[in-house]
Amino acid sequence: MSADYAHLCSAIVEQCFGKALQSVSDCLFSATTRTLSQIASATKLSRKEVGLALSVLINFRLVNFEATKLNPFVPEYSLSRQDILCLLRYPRYIHMVQKKYGSIGASIAEELISAGSDTASATLIKCLSEEDTRADSAESYRNIFLQMITDHYIIKRPELILSEEQGEVLPKFESNECDYFRHPNVDLQLIEKIRRGEATLAEAGDSNMIWNVNYDRFHQDFRDAIMIDAIERKLGENASECFRFILKIMYKTTDPWQRKLSNQITFVDIKQTIEKKSNNLDLMKHLDQYITLLTEDSLGFLRRVGDMGGGLYVVDMEHAFQSLAFACIESVITERFGSKAARIFRVIRFKKFIEQEDLQKEAMIPAKEAKSLAYNLFQDQFIHVKAIKKAGGGGNGLAKAFYLFQIKEKDSVRMLLDVCYKSLYNAIERSNFEKNEHTGLIDKSLRLDCIVETMMERGESDEYIAELVETFTPPEVEILNKVKNRIKTLSKAELTMDQTIFLLQMYQHHCTILPTVIGKYK
Repeated sequence: MSADYAHLCSAIVEQCFGKALQSVSDCLFSATTRTLSQIASATKLSRKEVGLALSVLINFRLVNFEATKLNPFVPEYSLSRQDILCLLRYPRYIHMVQKKYGSIGASIAEELISAGSDTASATLIKCLSEEDTRADSAESYRNIFLQMITDHYIIKRPELILSEEQGEVLPKFESNECDYFRHPNVDLQLIEKIRRGEATLAEAGDSNMIWNVNYDRFHQDFRDAIMIDAIERKLGENASECFRFILKIMYKTTDPWQRKLSNQITFVDIKQTIEKKSNNLDLMKHLDQYITLLTEDSLGFLRRVGDMGGGLYVVDMEHAFQSLAFACIESVITERFGSKAARIFRVIRFKKFIEQEDLQKEAMIPAKEAKSLAYNLFQDQFIHVKAIKKAGGGGNGLAKAFYLFQIKEKDSVRMLLDVCYKSLYNAIERSNFEKNEHTGLIDKSLRLDCIVETMMERGESDEYIAELVETFTPPEVEILNKVKNRIKTLSKAELTMDQTIFLLQMYQHHCTILPTVIGKYK
């Protein structure tokens, strides 16, 4: 992990949980594992404060623990570094659930996300206690919750093993993949009694089943959306709809996070699925042409590998995200150095290795300008130089060296990821600075809005409300509008950078052999 990612994680934890948890997470980030005493010593916090901070981080699945090798009664804590970035994606998770399951699903996802993890009964009670949900029945909430489990958006955490041994200090958990998505027994009558105060939550039969949102399932949808949107922009809506059905067929026989290629899919399966589930007559009529278009396109999302069953196809994840990641890098180069620099980058990538003199001829750029642009790309680590030495004649002459430009794809992606981490950290810090710098003005505006809303509900006259609003002077209004616009711009930048980070992380998962945390749950 880079220093830029460490700073970003520290800023995210501080923004979500506060200073104490930030100190604990920073301490764990700098080491593989630490005990409670080591964390307390390093952070200068009391053991009680460290224990509370660790309990919160464990609840949000950001910290894991296990017994030390030397002493089975002492736990060692480790930080799930990759999952910290998921805290920024919570609004995207809720938005996706709202599109699929409506306001009820969004309410369930929001409660689970804010709690970190909870039982089904406790989550439903919190949802039903909200004022906006009084019109919806408890049964509809339960059905949506169970459907989200079936669709793998909610996953069960490992169950606690109750030990009868007195000397057992560390809790142990049983992890069974068959139970990850087993439905809990939710008693609606008992939930109604708990809401009326006639029973307690401890009486619920699902108290040993703790649930949380499944990051991998949301990331699967994000990944599919990236691929489908790319096809729609290049080949049109019908081609993207065809590819959407191909992905659905693929998931029936292939692990969603298989790295390189999917299992084989026949043309007959694709045709039968589209005829059953699609109303697009144009797609059905020209299906073979759209599949040919997908297989022959330079993006390389779909590849034909055989002729059985009308044709055998595989989804090539490696080639797909290689194309998307380097389209992203070319876009960054174009924005920073111009279209000619992007042309130089494409020429070097196509040729693999190329000399300076040949580069300016292939890119059709004047020699001086080509040297300047190539130097800028080399300085920012988008391209690299390989030196090839050749011994001089007679064995006594000086060695002659040839310098060839090349692109180290994995290094270029890693470099851009670090740049994105740094940019995202700067955006978060700048947004926090703007909020802290104008805290008084923002608080005054919020108080005024609350007072005006209350007065409008009471039916006060418009003249009196207008007089109250005028207490906010024009200079204050101007400053507040500028601050709001800056914060809004920074929020959009954070969202865009997170999408870029996600795309580059998908490249690392599908196009390299680097270990990733993706695909922990099936």
